[in-house]
Amino acid sequence: MSGASGAVYGLRLLELLRLRGVWVDLIVSPAGWLNVDQELPGRRDEIVALASEQHAFRNIGACIASGSFLHDGMVIAPCSMKTLAAIAHGFADNLITRAADVTLKERRKLLLLAREAPLNLAHLRNMVAVTEMGAVVFPPVPAFYHRPESIDALVTHTCEHVLDLLGLANPDSPRWQGLSPLAALNAT
Repeated sequence: MSGASGAVYGLRLLELLRLRGVWVDLIVSPAGWLNVDQELPGRRDEIVALASEQHAFRNIGACIASGSFLHDGMVIAPCSMKTLAAIAHGFADNLITRAADVTLKERRKLLLLAREAPLNLAHLRNMVAVTEMGAVVFPPVPAFYHRPESIDALVTHTCEHVLDLLGLANPDSPRWQGLSPLAALNAT
């Protein structure tokens, strides 16, 4: 979790991963904790408890900073534009960006829930750069076809889609079924 608005995405992913019994190594940047405190006051301990292991942000000697550490993928949720830029330019000066760099070099899945709007040219170029390196840029843009009734439903749907991309699909997640025959007729 890095320092962008949207700490709820990180929390919900942790909750969903815990429900699936997935081992989770957690890193939260100092700015990420500031956002947690602002957006989810009093929930720091809950976030830490949902992880299997927490790593210090500056500990670039942690096991997850090595290509020999086997894992199925990495998600940065939320992903600040600063973190995105650091990954795009190979600036691995903390454990989040080092682990992301290693994830890319080992050709593993890296998903970045990039949080900013509107986007400037530097943001867009950095998104292109990490995409060319093999990452998936996944701005948490809500879907509405499942007719969500709450912000919680929007967040959960986005996080379930992230988990789909990691190969951790939930068969009960709402899926687009296509237009009804009548709606398809009216669309032509």
